[in-house]
Amino acid sequence: MPNRIPLISLLLALGLCTMPKPVVAQALLPYTLQIDSAQLEQTALSLGEEAVQLARLQQYQLAVPRAELATQLAPKNSQAWTLLGGLYLQVDQLQKGIDALQQAQSLSPENPAIKFVLGEAHFRQANYEKAVEYLQAGLKLKPDNPGALFDLGNAFYKLKRLDNAIAQYEKAFALEKNLWPALNNIGLVKYEKGDADGAIKRWEQAIAIDNKAAEPMLALAVAWYGKGDKEKGLAMGEAALKLDKRYATVDFLKENLWGDRLIAATKKFLDTPEMKAALTKIQDTPPSGQISP
Repeated sequence: MPNRIPLISLLLALGLCTMPKPVVAQALLPYTLQIDSAQLEQTALSLGEEAVQLARLQQYQLAVPRAELATQLAPKNSQAWTLLGGLYLQVDQLQKGIDALQQAQSLSPENPAIKFVLGEAHFRQANYEKAVEYLQAGLKLKPDNPGALFDLGNAFYKLKRLDNAIAQYEKAFALEKNLWPALNNIGLVKYEKGDADGAIKRWEQAIAIDNKAAEPMLALAVAWYGKGDKEKGLAMGEAALKLDKRYATVDFLKENLWGDRLIAATKKFLDTPEMKAALTKIQDTPPSGQISP
C-alpha cells in the first residue's frame, strides 16, 4: 500500500538481503575447526540466499526457518539477523523482529539501514516516539534516504507533529521525484489542518505522477465534492473505487493514515445516492467493513 514502504523491498534495496561470503578461520586454529567453521558459514550463506529468493516470491513462511537456521550457524553475521528480523516483520511477529534487528544492530551499530528497519518495526507497534528515534539516528548516518524520510514523516504525522511531517515528506520527494505517496501524505496533513485547497494541489500533483493512484484520486474526489464541484467529484470517486475498492472501508483508510476530518467527509461522500449506485456497479462485492450510512 502506498503509505508503507514494503519491508523486503527496503531490505533488498539496501543490500541487506545479500549474504556475505564466508570468511576463512584464523590459521592458528586447529585445521579441523577451520574446516568446520568454513562449512558452517557456507551453509548459513546458502540458507540465507534461499530465504532471500523465497522472500522475493513472498513465500515468507518458508523463508523464516531458513533465516532462523542461518543465524544459528552464523550468530555473528549482522546481515543474517537483519534478514531474519525483516522476515519476522513480514509475518507480523513484531517483537521477534525487533529482537532480531536489535541483535543485528549490536553487531553492526553504525549501519543506518538496520536503524531504518527498526524504525519501521516500532512504527508498526504504534510506538511512534521510538520509531522517530531510530529513523532520526539512521538519517544522521545516511541523510539522503527518501524511504526513511517518508517513514519519519509518517511517524511525525501519527504524533500530530504536522509541520514536522510535511517537512520530511518534502525532503523525501525532493530526493525521489516519483515518490507520489509523499505528495499524497502532504495532502492528508493539509486537509487535517483545514487547508483543503493546499491538499487538492498536492493530490493533483500526485495523480500527475501516477494517474492510476486510487488513493489521491479518491481524496481529491471527496475534496472537490466538498467544495461544491459535485459532478467532477462523483466521477472521479467512481473511477478511484474501480481501481481499488478497498478505499471504501474505514479500516483501510485509517491504515493509510487518513485523518478524522477526511474520513468524516468520505463517509458523507460515499453515502450519497450516486456513490451508493456506483459501488453496486463495481465488479466484485465490496470487502467487509465498507463504510455504511
